[in-house]
Amino acid sequence: MASVPSLASSVNQRVADALASALPEAGGADPLLRRSDRADFQANGILALAKKAKANPRELATTVVDSLPAGDLIKEIEVSGPGFLNITVSDRAIIETLAARAGDDRLGVPYAANAGTTVIDYAQPNVAKEMHVGHLRSAVIGAAMVEILEFTGETVVRRHHIGDWGTQFGMLIQYLLEHPHELDHKSEQEVSGEEAMSNLNRLYKASRALFDSDEEFKTRARARVVDLQAGEAQTLALWQRFVDESKIYFYSVFDKLDMDIQDPDVVGESGYNDMLVETCKLLEESGVAVRSNGALCVFFDEYKGPDGNPTPLIVQKSDGGFGYAATDLSAIRDRVGNLKADTLIYVVDARQALHFKMVFETARRAGWLNDEVKAVQLAFGTVLGKDGKPFKTREGETVRLVDLLDEAVDRATAVVREKAEKVGLSEEEIVENGRYVGIGAVKYADLSTSAARDYKFDLDQMVSLNGDTSVYLQYAYARIKSILRRAGDREAVAHPELELAPAERALGLHLDQFGELIAEAAAEHAPHKLAAYLYQLSSLFTTFYDQCPVVKPEPELVVGENRLFLCDLTARTLSKGMSLLGIRTPERL
Repeated sequence: MASVPSLASSVNQRVADALASALPEAGGADPLLRRSDRADFQANGILALAKKAKANPRELATTVVDSLPAGDLIKEIEVSGPGFLNITVSDRAIIETLAARAGDDRLGVPYAANAGTTVIDYAQPNVAKEMHVGHLRSAVIGAAMVEILEFTGETVVRRHHIGDWGTQFGMLIQYLLEHPHELDHKSEQEVSGEEAMSNLNRLYKASRALFDSDEEFKTRARARVVDLQAGEAQTLALWQRFVDESKIYFYSVFDKLDMDIQDPDVVGESGYNDMLVETCKLLEESGVAVRSNGALCVFFDEYKGPDGNPTPLIVQKSDGGFGYAATDLSAIRDRVGNLKADTLIYVVDARQALHFKMVFETARRAGWLNDEVKAVQLAFGTVLGKDGKPFKTREGETVRLVDLLDEAVDRATAVVREKAEKVGLSEEEIVENGRYVGIGAVKYADLSTSAARDYKFDLDQMVSLNGDTSVYLQYAYARIKSILRRAGDREAVAHPELELAPAERALGLHLDQFGELIAEAAAEHAPHKLAAYLYQLSSLFTTFYDQCPVVKPEPELVVGENRLFLCDLTARTLSKGMSLLGIRTPERL
């Protein structure tokens, strides 16, 4: 497991060393290297350094060039404009670096030097309620961040903070008590998510109707809330039945999403009940929270209501009940104190930004968060319909998540079936690939947009073979696999002695950036950057394949082997990158 320094970091180091010897007081200064369309890289840092040292930037740049050792890494370097350095690396350096990457399971991607423990709070459905399109982004973005961070060596603890507590359970439990067979299953066999959800839906509607029309039932339901909060055994047992039934349904939806959700990671609102009283006590005793009209509140100068008065965070209501804030603050105490996290990531809708700002600030004042332990909201925008308005059905209802996923799979299966005969796929493979392509399409559409932005849910676009879609990437991968199969017994071997064609160089330089890109996506919590990298990789591969024959017409032996090597490394990089986004790459499409 050897991490491979990228060409950019090697060049950066050389230029920094040359800078330090040309201008000793600039030791350790950053040459500000970036990719350039004039050469492979451009170093822009000399201008600012020259200004500081009152030197002529062009002269300093020329001195730096003179003290750079000529050799294996840098092929050519020129001073341009007022002191920029245009740097071209050698073809040998590109292939040698890529060969080192190919020799490593992790493609030479290093582990982060400062890896710690991150708790990611994502995929948070509500008990006894159907999952809708609004639940999609939290699950997809959160799962991708888990994979990306784990790949960098971070210890990641998953948390699914399901909505499993609150006053509505009084109504549900009371109804179940009076109609004990409402959640019974039809048979001893495994229950489908669909059956579990229809049981819950039916019971919810019936209990709601009774609650709204029968005052005596309403009184009994309200008394049942008190029993639930007091932890009365029979009430808790019935509550648990709702949680268990809902989990059957949740897991069936996550399974459709090709997502692995483990039972121990599901810690809902109820999981923090035993901490609520102590959380309030700690906040009140430290003076972070104060009593106001009987409620326990935290005040902020910067957050004011429409009337101009400060909007407080209410931790405990005047009737003694606890709100979301008490639960969220208790969860922070648990995640920092017991799980020893140094980063907390909340993948939650952008509309809850104010709540989380106040919760995080309260936790900082209480000392639970500080410079070493930070919390961030990875806020996401809304899923819009083709018309650019929040996504609803024709009847104006929110869209059921399962319907959406099923339709995506149906569309994708039709796309796969069209090409299946040419590739010789069996019916079984068509169905399986249809699932991978459909679910991949939904995930990629979400992940290729910056999380904070709203995005349009347009299935026609998502399953299109052209443009920035996962199907385009999956076909690129399958195409490379087919090229490697067609090459027969010819081997994929790196040949650093060869001169590279422009398309080979462009592909090689991009392949080399994979590790740096992963580090960036992890540090910025930005899976969309990985999606953009993979799309560009596929586009560069397409150009390479058009311009550089690999199998037919057959190039001379070493050229062919080197091109097969580039094909193979591209396929491995694509597959690794896609798997970090939670998307499968079928071998044949």
